[in-house]
Amino acid sequence: MRHRSVLIITTAVTAGALTLSACGSRDDNKAGDGGNTTVVIGLDAPLTGDLSALGQGIKNSADLAVKTANKNKEVEGITFKLESLDDVANASTGQQNATKFVGNEDVIGVVGPLNSDVGQSMQKVFADADLAEISPANTNPELTQGKDWKDGKKVRPFKTYFRTSTTDAIQGPYAAQYMYNKKKLKKVFVIDDKKTYGAGLAGTFADEFKKLGGKVVGTDHINPDDKDFSAVATKVKNAGADFVYYGGEYPAGAPLSAQIKKAGAKIPTVGGDALYSPEYVKLGKANAEGDIASSVGAPLETIDSAKDFIKNYKSAGYKDGFDAYGGYAYDSTWAIIQAVKAVAEANDGKLPEDIDDARKKVTEAVQDVKFSGVTGEVGFDEFGDTTNKQLSLYEVKDGKHTPVQSGEYQAS
Repeated sequence: MRHRSVLIITTAVTAGALTLSACGSRDDNKAGDGGNTTVVIGLDAPLTGDLSALGQGIKNSADLAVKTANKNKEVEGITFKLESLDDVANASTGQQNATKFVGNEDVIGVVGPLNSDVGQSMQKVFADADLAEISPANTNPELTQGKDWKDGKKVRPFKTYFRTSTTDAIQGPYAAQYMYNKKKLKKVFVIDDKKTYGAGLAGTFADEFKKLGGKVVGTDHINPDDKDFSAVATKVKNAGADFVYYGGEYPAGAPLSAQIKKAGAKIPTVGGDALYSPEYVKLGKANAEGDIASSVGAPLETIDSAKDFIKNYKSAGYKDGFDAYGGYAYDSTWAIIQAVKAVAEANDGKLPEDIDDARKKVTEAVQDVKFSGVTGEVGFDEFGDTTNKQLSLYEVKDGKHTPVQSGEYQAS
């Protein structure tokens, strides 16, 4: 049997700081010794690189959840610690990070990642170790519902994988309905970056748009690492599209939109939650005006349960904003904390000493977690998907993403 190496908070406090000492076994942490068991929540996100604004928002929000839990003594006798790893939005790096988390016997659950292809690379690593993974941002349906989900054959691939964001199965169609029914635009040029997230999102958008009666007047793919999109911009202009739908992320989406407009197609670019970032507007500048992005959930400022999060995040003095997924990262972290709490309460106030048993029981407890979170009511269905199906659309107006519609997707 493998036993968790625990950290004991000693009673010695010097210069206002707590001293930590490693003590080998949970058996050493007896009631009344003045110490807490410290357990680790892992965090994986792109903390550097083009998507670091989103990644840092995820990290900071998870950090705030951990600090809040410790301050309020959310789980008696347990102190939480966040350990973060940078995946640089790269699937192979994410898989390596997953292996590192599994190998650290203090890690009881993991929050992240941002990118669906990274999440896909991590799933089996965590599943083999019974280690719960909760993503605040992965939206590709295949991760929870299997590769045949489009055919109605939904099979959950990994019982250790969960997410607090809703999926592209409804995000793409939700935007399609808005563009066709509300904006009255009937012709679209669809572009994607060939990644798991981008291609999947563009596909669900196009399927719904055609179902409504819209016409896809052209399709193309881009390499998001390129800087020159003039060739595809010319194709868009010549196709006579009313708007562009881009399945991809803001580092390529913003310059793509700008170059399409500069080519003479003065039409909006529409995309998913990976375009919903202040960075998109910074990169696109004036050319971003009128562009539209969908995102999971309702605008945080409209949710009563998010008010404390917004206030506390600001008070904490984080350098970066919480961005699109901060609320979901907080709720993902809190879900792990609540699962730990449930397991400890059922086990005489402590986690099982055997790490395999502890991780398995925490994963099982995550499945049953329910609470009012930053993003609304938090819970997971039989696939590990969030039970919160709220979506929103934002249009860039006067240099800022402004909410234009929020609600639940209704099948046409």
